[in-house]
Amino acid sequence: MPANLLKNYQGLLEQVDALAARISGRLGEHMVCGPGCSGCCRHISVLPVEAFALRRALEQADSDRQRLIRQQALASDGEQCPLLRDDQCLLYQARPVICRTQGLPLLLREDNGLRIDYCPLNFTDLETLPGELAVDLDRLNQLLVAVNLHFCQQTGTPVERQGIAEALSGRISPDRHQGPS
Repeated sequence: MPANLLKNYQGLLEQVDALAARISGRLGEHMVCGPGCSGCCRHISVLPVEAFALRRALEQADSDRQRLIRQQALASDGEQCPLLRDDQCLLYQARPVICRTQGLPLLLREDNGLRIDYCPLNFTDLETLPGELAVDLDRLNQLLVAVNLHFCQQTGTPVERQGIAEALSGRISPDRHQGPS
């Protein structure tokens, strides 16, 4: 499988991480999300490009961690994320986009206008949040879908979302790779 198959996805993650760092730098003192906070780590689904990146990270983990994650994925009921251990992510560096934006203020477009949503544990002492410090969720999802579509076209993979437990057990075969990378 070509080495740069995840190039676009890695580029998107870098942008998301930079945005999250900028927001956290300005609003971090008002956020309680962090290690040990896993209330949002439930019913998470990922796109094929994210699933592939998670599997690749799993393959690079030490054997004890691989075994633990695989056991948890097999035992998963789909509710709690199988990557959690003691309320911390076992593949934190490879976490999908949704996990990188959890807790941050999210700009949502709705029929009646714009709204900012966020974890109710965060920003309890603020009356307002600056709009420029919110993740434009529609735009981010558009970018992620485009990156995923390109990945799926390269690999011949269906574009459907899947739960993290399912993603960790799936495979994309190198012989299914189609076209240039």
